[in-house]
Amino acid sequence: MKKPLLWLAMLVLVLSTFLAACSGGDTKKTTTEGEKEKDNAAEEGPQDGGTLTYALSSEFKGLLNWNFYDADGDDDIIAFFDDALIDYDENLKAQPNIASWKTDDNKVFTFTFEKGVKWHNGEELTVNDWVFAIETIATLGGEHQRWSNVNTIEGVKEFNEKKADKISGLEVVDDYTLKITFDKARVNNLDNVWAYPLSKKEFEGIAPKDMAASEQVRTKPVGTGPYKVTKVIPGESVELTRNEDYWKGKPHIEKIIVKVIDTSLTTGELKNGTLDMTPFHPTVLPEIEALDNVEVVRFPGLSYYYIGFKLGKYDGKKNVMDNKKYQNKELRQAMLYAINREEWVKAFFSGLGKPLNRPIPTAHWIAADNKDMPVQYEYDPAKAKEILDKAGYVDKDGDGFREDPNGEKFTVKFSHYATGNPTFEARAKAMTQYWEEVGLKSELQMTDVNLYYDQLEKDDPAIEVFYGGWGTGADPDPLPLWGIESVWNYPRWVNEDAQKLLEDAVDLEVVGTDTEKRAQLYADWQKIFNEEVPALPIAELEEVMAVSKRVQGVKFDVSGSNSPHEWWIKQ
Repeated sequence: MKKPLLWLAMLVLVLSTFLAACSGGDTKKTTTEGEKEKDNAAEEGPQDGGTLTYALSSEFKGLLNWNFYDADGDDDIIAFFDDALIDYDENLKAQPNIASWKTDDNKVFTFTFEKGVKWHNGEELTVNDWVFAIETIATLGGEHQRWSNVNTIEGVKEFNEKKADKISGLEVVDDYTLKITFDKARVNNLDNVWAYPLSKKEFEGIAPKDMAASEQVRTKPVGTGPYKVTKVIPGESVELTRNEDYWKGKPHIEKIIVKVIDTSLTTGELKNGTLDMTPFHPTVLPEIEALDNVEVVRFPGLSYYYIGFKLGKYDGKKNVMDNKKYQNKELRQAMLYAINREEWVKAFFSGLGKPLNRPIPTAHWIAADNKDMPVQYEYDPAKAKEILDKAGYVDKDGDGFREDPNGEKFTVKFSHYATGNPTFEARAKAMTQYWEEVGLKSELQMTDVNLYYDQLEKDDPAIEVFYGGWGTGADPDPLPLWGIESVWNYPRWVNEDAQKLLEDAVDLEVVGTDTEKRAQLYADWQKIFNEEVPALPIAELEEVMAVSKRVQGVKFDVSGSNSPHEWWIKQ
């Protein structure tokens, strides 16, 4: 059930649960590095049948297609019924799945599909479905979240601008062979390319701009995966039944129910056996670890939380940094010094996270050592006050709060997404309290999670400072996320030196195959980010998943879980 391993794959981690009452008991062993503990029954071999219940703790948005989803929850569901062309191992190295490939120069790749892989509508998957997906994203252009995963293909930009009626870099050799030519040789062309086909048959006659709202995405999605979607109750539940003709073999579990439950019921449902599997927020770790019938699986995380500043807007092609309110980097630095991140992580994540001073999780090979960062942001409210004083943010009217350097009233308007989890508001309020303690008047706005990221993407002026989280992927290249042309660059940060470093880091003419040279360029980029702080790095997390002991064959690692068709239920 591995999710798309790329920088754009995952927005904020909203799979969280509120502390719920549960029975006591001794703390149980927590499984690490991903494989759920085996018992004697597991050694007897997989059994067929049964229903697995998987829970989400907040309403899913309902964009049930890899090509259109943009929020966590949806991707959990999609992973049950649609396969990627490329897989990744525990070392985050690309492995063939439906597609294998060859290249001599990292510019021209020849991909070969497995034969006989079928969509759930009975149509055979061919490379034409992959071309269709790329053309769809290319048509939508820069405002589509996956634009940076296709715009490096030769001819995509000309196709988008209607200067060409086809993409020159896509050559269909036959139904199972596609040659892709990129605009230049890059180290990460394979890892960055969008590798999720779109059924041409299903979406025939639907304009790309209308696809996300179609029933083919919302209520009747099809995929190539081990389970088929049989029923969708929008925002509440999805029923999936096994795909008897799955190309990797018939799944063992007959049915999977994905449902949204009230977060206060999570621990009780796990205890009662009415819930088999769920990601959960670290705040309930002690309660879930105490359950006799559940294993808590912990594995290295590739996600981090941050607080971003709206520094400008996206003009349809690139980010423009034209919002003056938070342009002063000393202001942003002071706001980071003011946050007691150690205390905050302990309070709201049960210690399963740790502060970081750069936007790269430690599990990635390009992560620079925190101690090498030019600015060490320890909790230091006195230093925050000193920086603010020097920058001209001082209390001129004696009300206890600082005015801006022009003597105007200054309020940090902080936004956080809202779900059914009341701890979210508590942790957001904690942030505003840290800032108010150094004299920055702060105002909190909680926004429904399904509206929140629409506002961010559209640069709604109602959002000025915001809480967010990113899950990174197999290739840690930050360009699709922090690049000047990226719509996912929510702060709208523009820095030419930083951009050049990211471009050089994937350019074969600059780095060749020298990973150390590439890592150094990324380290230099992280140093710029560390000083500029267009977003305040808050914490990186270890991932946790609750799995009932009756569910067997489940494995997790840094790349996600193994395929659900390998899972089985002990009868």
